[in-house]
Amino acid sequence: MKVSFIGGGNMGEAIVAALINNHTCKPVDICVSEPLDARRDYLKQKYGIIVTAANREAVGGAEVVVMSIKPQALPGVMPELAGALQPSQLVLSIMAGATISTLRVGLRHQRIIRSMPNTPAQIGMGMTVWTATPEVTVEQKEAARNILSVMGKEIYVEEERTVDKATAVHGSGPAYFFLFVEALIDAAVNIGLPREISRSLVLQTMLGAGNLIERSGKEPAELRQMVTSKGGTTAAALDVFQKGEFNIVVARAIEAAYKRSRELGGEKVN
Repeated sequence: MKVSFIGGGNMGEAIVAALINNHTCKPVDICVSEPLDARRDYLKQKYGIIVTAANREAVGGAEVVVMSIKPQALPGVMPELAGALQPSQLVLSIMAGATISTLRVGLRHQRIIRSMPNTPAQIGMGMTVWTATPEVTVEQKEAARNILSVMGKEIYVEEERTVDKATAVHGSGPAYFFLFVEALIDAAVNIGLPREISRSLVLQTMLGAGNLIERSGKEPAELRQMVTSKGGTTAAALDVFQKGEFNIVVARAIEAAYKRSRELGGEKVN
């Protein structure tokens, strides 16, 4: 499978590395278009792939074209690619906020997949939600699934609006997690624990709790109840969270992220 990348940033590189390491693609079948000389040299030297500074050159002969640029660069890139894509080529976007409609019009192309991975994709532990236009073939969907799965888990959805909703949860979710971890570490330091010990305690607790949810098959609420003894330390802490309306704050945060995702896609939101 010949895959070209428009943009050789961190996420693009993560997919390139995973495709090669998983033997999904040979280095010679991967081309990356990247404007920075130093970045092109780095990618070529490290992965043995083809690199170019010309976007139109990169898409020639590719079965899949991965749009891995920053969303703000899209208006400048689409006019370059409009007319250069063959009708049979698949465009796979991993850009936040770039709607299918925007890509259809700007690229003058119909076979488009819109996906939203998250940052753990860089270590093969990501979550990607994606959808496709009706013109995308079954074989192309399978090719896209093979590419996206090298970053971690993937979920296909029928409606594009679901991608926006999911973005508010999994796309932005790592930042929520990092914020909570940061707060826990700071709180541990505040009661007198050394920072390095606090960091180790919090990180292992987060990793262990996440794995426990996945492997136990139990609902988070059930696991929470199992660790919460009446009148104990956990109950005292959870009482503070509940009085601070923790669940309401989280719900408002997700709603704000979903609203912003729609705004980035050009939708007017009240």
